[in-house]
Order: sequence, then structure tokens, then C-alpha cells
Amino acid sequence: MSSSSLFQPFTVKSLPLKNRLVMAPMTRSFSPNGVPTDEVAAYYKRRAEGEVGLILSEGTVINRPSSSADPNVPHFHGGEALKGWKTVIDSVHQSGGKMAPQLWHQGVMANHHSGWTPPQPFEGPSERYALGKNNGVAMSEKDIHQTIQAFAQAALDAKNLGFDAVELHGAHGYLIDQFFWDVTNDRTDGYGGQSLAERSRFAIEVVKAVRAAVGEDFVILLRLSQWKPSAYEAKLAKTPAEMESWLAPLADAGVDIFHCSQRRFWEPEFAGSDLNFAGWAKKLTGKATVTVGSVGLSGEFIGAFRGDSSTPTPVDALEQRLSRGEFDLVAVGRALLADPEWARKVRESRQSELKGFSKEDLGVLR
Repeated sequence: MSSSSLFQPFTVKSLPLKNRLVMAPMTRSFSPNGVPTDEVAAYYKRRAEGEVGLILSEGTVINRPSSSADPNVPHFHGGEALKGWKTVIDSVHQSGGKMAPQLWHQGVMANHHSGWTPPQPFEGPSERYALGKNNGVAMSEKDIHQTIQAFAQAALDAKNLGFDAVELHGAHGYLIDQFFWDVTNDRTDGYGGQSLAERSRFAIEVVKAVRAAVGEDFVILLRLSQWKPSAYEAKLAKTPAEMESWLAPLADAGVDIFHCSQRRFWEPEFAGSDLNFAGWAKKLTGKATVTVGSVGLSGEFIGAFRGDSSTPTPVDALEQRLSRGEFDLVAVGRALLADPEWARKVRESRQSELKGFSKEDLGVLR
């Protein structure tokens, strides 16, 4: 198993990384009342000890009354929650790691399976979270402006706590993504529009506000996806030209790294080219990109959450694509969730020791 490219250093602005491996953000729901515990800190510390180059936290919600659909998802606001995150980042740094929180507003969601609901109705560009599915209210322009500032404040708090970068969650059908998608954004004001470029205004303003808060040298990642949980085959950008009209203004606004979520990293994004989403994003913007999607394991994560198990797979094809510069970083999800030592085992060619993934892994912080 060749893995030399995966373990080359990489630097963006003020963020030096010892290798190209990124821990993908994965919701764990182990933070009662939104406060990360010592067990959460130990969970991330183990990945730093296991030689992950950059750790991205699970989604952690900004200071809006209905930003969360789950009472055990961590907050990135309030004294107790920020104190918990300070313990997390200090633990990661003590083990030689780098880390960014993923800042999140879930937008309009279905109610949590427990029956818990936030203190105010879910909010989004419309009341809709999928085709024919409503469960919230459309945001006023005042709501939008306050939400933009909440993202900026959370990013500044992350910098002040000592985090090394910050990621904005703009994928997978959550708030920023709901503004991108014409199914959930039918607004007739300046935050809507017929084109994807027009519907990107909210995201652009969030990025600009975050950049103003953290300064020029602090790295901003933006996670994006074409697919939605309610529409796996959705494509926001149907052509390279449409993708460029979407991503170039976000790059100009201040995004340093595009984190391009696919269900399967090896699938081409557009006909006529074998470039994946991250490959196209890099080609069109010149920015660094992260690829992600079924890295190191058979199957894919949607099946995993249905209860499907997965077995280890080689990283040779991934390494070849990385070595020819298609993308710059590689995010690993389930393999790292199941095994904090995954990166070290790959570096040391300990293939026989790589672990599979099962639904039981979701119930513990390994």
C-alpha cells in the first residue's frame, strides 16, 4: 500500500499540517445540553495522538434559538460550552494536533426522534426542508443579518480559544445549503433568485463576515455538497460553468479551502472528465480542496447509518489522485470514527490491523 502522498506536509496561510489526512466532521450527540464533556475532549485527543493532520469537529451550533435540532449536539456559544471547547482544543494541541470547529446552523429540520424541539420554530430561507416537507418559518432579513453575525462571533470565539482554523457547514441540506437549493429557497427578495449564483448571497455574506472577524491569515474552510439527505442525486451545479459561478464568488469572499462532500470520492462530477467534486473545485477556483466520501471503507456512510457494516479498503487509488494534484487533502469519516489509530496504521502499512465499521460504533466515543 503506497501512502507517501498522504503523509506529505501541507500549509495554507497560518495552518501548517503534518500530513494530508483530515478527520471528517461527524455528529456524535454526546454533549448533554450542548456542552462538550471531558470524554468528548479525550475522543478528539486520541485522533491527534493517532497522527491525523487536521481534526474537524462534529457540527457545533451557533447562537440562534433554533440552530439545533438535537439537544445533545454541542453549542459553540455560551460560557459552559466554550469552556468545554477550550478543554478540547488544549487536549488536541497537547498531542501535537491541529483542529477547526465546524460551525453549524441546521436550518429547517424534521423534529428529533426524541420529540425534543428548540425553544423557537426552526428557521430557514423558507418553511421547507425538502420537497413537500415543511416544519419551520421563513427568516426575515433581520433574522438573516443576526444569523450572519452569529457565525462571525462563533468564528472569532474559535480563534480566541486557540483553534487553528474554522469550517462553515454549507452542505447536506442545512441552513447555508438551504439557501443554495431552489427546492428550499423560493425567496423573492435579495437572498433568493433563479440562479445558484443569486442564491449564494447568504453564504457569501457569512464568509465575508467571518473573514472580517478573524482576519486575513486565519484559515476558513467551507463544506459543500451537491447531494441532499432527501435527494441523493441532487446537483446544485449541473455544469462546470455553473459550478464556477457558485464557487468563485465564495473564494473571493474569503474561503481558503473547499471541503467537497461526495458519497463516493472516486465518482466523476461531470461527464467527460474523471475529476471529482474536489478536483473541479480546485480547477475552477485555484483554492485548496478536501475530498471525502467512503475513504478507507467499503460501502458508504448513508448505508452505515442504516446499519450496514463496512470493511477496510486500500487507499492506493486515492493516493494516486492526490499525488497528481487533483485535490490537496483527504477527509476520513467512519474509518476514523471506528479506529483512532487508522492514520498511523496506514502510514506504517499495517493493513491487517485496519478495522471495519459497524453501527455499534455510533453508540460510543472510541
